[in-house]
Amino acid sequence: DHYKWRAMRAMGYPEELVTGRNNSESELDYERFAAYADTVQNSFGNPLYHWTHLELKRYFDIDDALSPDSCEDIWNRCNALLQKKEYSTRNLLRMQKVKVLCTTDDPVDDLKWHKLIKEEVEDISVRPSFRPGGVLDIEKDTFNSYINKLSEVSGVDITDVDSLLEALEKRLKYFIENGCRVTDHSLESDFYRAIDRDEANRIFRKRRDDSSDLDGCPVCSLSSDEAAGFKGYILGELGKLYAKEGMAMQLHIGAIRNNSDRMFKILGADTGYDSINDFNYAPQLSGLLNSMDREDLLPRTILYYLNPKDAAMLMTMAGNYQGNREGIKGKVQLGSAWWFNDHKTGMEQQLQALSDMGLISTFVGMLTDSRSFLSFPRHEYFRRILCNMVGSAVERGEYPCDMEFLGKMIEDICYNNAVNYFRF
Repeated sequence: DHYKWRAMRAMGYPEELVTGRNNSESELDYERFAAYADTVQNSFGNPLYHWTHLELKRYFDIDDALSPDSCEDIWNRCNALLQKKEYSTRNLLRMQKVKVLCTTDDPVDDLKWHKLIKEEVEDISVRPSFRPGGVLDIEKDTFNSYINKLSEVSGVDITDVDSLLEALEKRLKYFIENGCRVTDHSLESDFYRAIDRDEANRIFRKRRDDSSDLDGCPVCSLSSDEAAGFKGYILGELGKLYAKEGMAMQLHIGAIRNNSDRMFKILGADTGYDSINDFNYAPQLSGLLNSMDREDLLPRTILYYLNPKDAAMLMTMAGNYQGNREGIKGKVQLGSAWWFNDHKTGMEQQLQALSDMGLISTFVGMLTDSRSFLSFPRHEYFRRILCNMVGSAVERGEYPCDMEFLGKMIEDICYNNAVNYFRF
């Protein structure tokens, strides 16, 4: 869980006690927990403090504050409970009343575990989500090898953008057959420039013709404009496909990843070395959404910002594309406070932007994007912040104390809207 790792590094703990690098599966486990206990006690104002204690309470019925003084007792009590059948992974999901869980999956994944759990578990729906990042990352060293893999898995000889989209459509339909209802894209730099199919083909073939340098390292001959044009073309075509298939599209915008070359070489990606980007992308996003809407093929779309300065821009952008014949409420949404924003202040800012410039009653609510399996109490954290915001507005006389309507609105935000929006 990168939230925990970043905090532990800030406390000065070595990597062996953070990610467990160079240790066997169980070596130093208690020492790592003790280091985290010390970190939590020092995390005043950080959401980790609230999350950790909600997890201890909701899963293990522990009310004690985690600290160096209490960590051994809490360690022993939690481990004793985890030996019990009632504390299996599936039962922990049931404990939090999880009905649908969506994983993040690459188009080349075989989804064998989704098939298996569908056969074994009836009361929890574990569904894949479609995240074709490898196709959009045309400037990365891994692009050509990824296209080769996609060609192999899909059975399509990928020679141009048409065959590329054919391969992606085949994989998307395979995902849909296995319960997929939502897609996801991470947009980290310029992602749109209006180009036609011929230009997209030229860029694709140019990239496929790239070879390696004298040291065997892949090289990329594309300009940043060419990369943005290709991304925008493929994103637009995928979005139209999503609309035809009834899928929801998520756009997570604004991360700058793997900032430390030194630690990337040691640990790889997704280990807590990402941060907030600050590039301006409103015209690009407008162009991308308009390219789909122009043909009335804009799918249900959720826009997530990482830089809080983008909240109002995204909220007003969403308002440009709400009209639809299907009667979808909040067709284009401002996504919940994401990543570096999913703390009390960030959630309040997101909810305020949503209320100020849209209809909070149509919001699909919180999502848990953490790699920490026990992170579901973060939904409770969100619900508490939402209820506090609504209750405070009533107390200030800004809205009547209509418990029937407000209760239903909060229930919709926390559950019903997501069920209806994603069509689970």
